[in-house]
Amino acid sequence: MCRINPRVDFAFKKLFGSEENKDLLISLINAIVSEEEQVVEVTLKNPYNLADYRTGKMSILDIKARSENNRWFNVEMQISEDYNFDKRAIYYWAKLVTEQLSEGMMFKELKKTISINILDFNFIPEIKDFHSCYKIINTNTGKDDKLHDVFELHYIELKKFNKPLHQIENALDRWSTFLTKAHQLDKEHVPKELASDKEIVKAIEAVDRMFNEEERQVYEVRMQSLADVESKIASAIEKGMEKGMEKGMEKGMEKGMEKGMEIGREEGMEIGREEGAKQEKLKLAKNLLGVLDDETLAEKTGLSLHEIQSLRN
Repeated sequence: MCRINPRVDFAFKKLFGSEENKDLLISLINAIVSEEEQVVEVTLKNPYNLADYRTGKMSILDIKARSENNRWFNVEMQISEDYNFDKRAIYYWAKLVTEQLSEGMMFKELKKTISINILDFNFIPEIKDFHSCYKIINTNTGKDDKLHDVFELHYIELKKFNKPLHQIENALDRWSTFLTKAHQLDKEHVPKELASDKEIVKAIEAVDRMFNEEERQVYEVRMQSLADVESKIASAIEKGMEKGMEKGMEKGMEKGMEKGMEIGREEGMEIGREEGAKQEKLKLAKNLLGVLDDETLAEKTGLSLHEIQSLRN
């Protein structure tokens, strides 16, 4: 079983952003982009380097690469929930575009830039597919017209990927299976649905032996920091729920008291009306005691026979 989680950004960067594993990055990119965007070779623009991580230069663990046909790629793995990630993705895409131009270069030299964002949480509401692709299109025709063909953005939402092994259909399914089920995969017994893909097999074999002792410690620290973030988020949610319930109870009691007072006023008025009517009936019956018998008085006034007898006594 894989002891390293390839979805942790530090591990993802080492696995797909190292020179010796460029074939894995090429396979991952080709599994996501269209047929016309397939790449044969890539040049890593910010390859994995532990020394950079030590000095704080590798705080953002995305992967920047350029293909042989001058397509630029930004590949990022995001394990912690970030519901503003859409803005972050656009920012990184734009940053990579501007990095292409050095002083004196012309805008026509800008090349297509493709942003690939692999998310370990649900992000796009009401979309069931785990792979979404965004381009700039003409809203009248619904086509991109190749006019703004420098922009392309992909989201892979791993939480939405739930295919069992026998339903795997393509390379993206295989990579998504590897990323989500690495802890279940044994390099000695690779499932036949994955064994036919040599890059997947290489990734399974590489993921546990790719760290030296220092890198493993960095990985453990990174895992702990992610766990701390998750714990803080859970605590904030729990505290928010408690606060909400407390506020709700206060509001409910306040509303209940208002409603109770309102009902009390209505009931008091009703009782007052009934009592007033009762006194009028007793007054009338008292005046007629010498004229009518008890049964007739009870019938005419609506009082009980006992009440009439009490009046007469």
